[in-house]
Amino acid sequence: MLMEAPDTHGVRNFPARIDANRKAELAFRVPGKVQELLVKEGDPVTEGQDVAKLDLTDFQIVVNDRQATFDNANKNFNRAKKLIEEGHISKVDYDRLEREFKNAGAALETARQDLEYTSLKAPFAGSIAKRHIERFEEVEAKQTVLSLQDVTVLVVKFDVPEAIIRDIRADRTRTGEGRDRVKFFATFENLPGQQFPLSFREAATRADPKTQTFEITFTMEQVAEATILPGMTATVTADLTALGEIGIVFTVPVSAVVGDYKLDPRVWTVDEQSMTVKPQEVKVGRMLGDNIEVLEGLEAGNRIVTAGTPFLVEGMKVTLMPTSEQAEPRADDPKQ
Repeated sequence: MLMEAPDTHGVRNFPARIDANRKAELAFRVPGKVQELLVKEGDPVTEGQDVAKLDLTDFQIVVNDRQATFDNANKNFNRAKKLIEEGHISKVDYDRLEREFKNAGAALETARQDLEYTSLKAPFAGSIAKRHIERFEEVEAKQTVLSLQDVTVLVVKFDVPEAIIRDIRADRTRTGEGRDRVKFFATFENLPGQQFPLSFREAATRADPKTQTFEITFTMEQVAEATILPGMTATVTADLTALGEIGIVFTVPVSAVVGDYKLDPRVWTVDEQSMTVKPQEVKVGRMLGDNIEVLEGLEAGNRIVTAGTPFLVEGMKVTLMPTSEQAEPRADDPKQ
């Protein structure tokens, strides 16, 4: 495999998608008729605020019924405690009354909890993105009633090719979290001439099977002068020139990297004049599917072996496979 330097540096633009930092589909935990819808689409809400309520009539009836059952079971059980001490009831009857008391208590607690569930509350501060039902509708448990989103911080997602995701990862590995050399900015059509800084959140380690690109995610603060909403588009601009200062990062098959007797990673490089191999120590980075990053130890123009590496020894002659120019050990090599 021939190591080639990718031409990925310079200023690059990427189409991006905007999403909310936090999203939630709000639903009641119990079924019933919606008695009150307390918010409209676009309304701001605070954490814990009531946003919808069910008709609690039937739930209150159940609570009252189970309260009466519990009170009766509690009275019978308290009487049984005295009677068993005096020897007037059997242990079997006592155990039955105790069991009825505990079951009645559990049933009452469940009914009270269901009554509380008739009030739907916002789990975090945000705004109502969509209202899915109307007042007086019958809803099932876990049926989406409202969509809530937090847009004080926005998520910016875009796709980059393999070479760029590799270099960005290497930049973060070498400089450390929060000290990236490359700065990313978002721009919007309705805000000409303005750039908004982005903060790195995460990057996918598996490529999209259709596009062979990697999704990368950044965050940005909401724009005060013009609200940016999920579903909008942006252009992300990055000056990748600084990546050239940290050296080239190569991606090689995992099979190309082996450990020496100290378990330090190395690859086998090929001298193309003599077609012999020698070990080369390398510094590796992250796994990318079946590949691994090589951060140090290789240069553009190096040729490495990617198959049969555990069986190589220094000075062994190899040949190139015609289909992929992969070096492989020669069958007539006396060092095998």
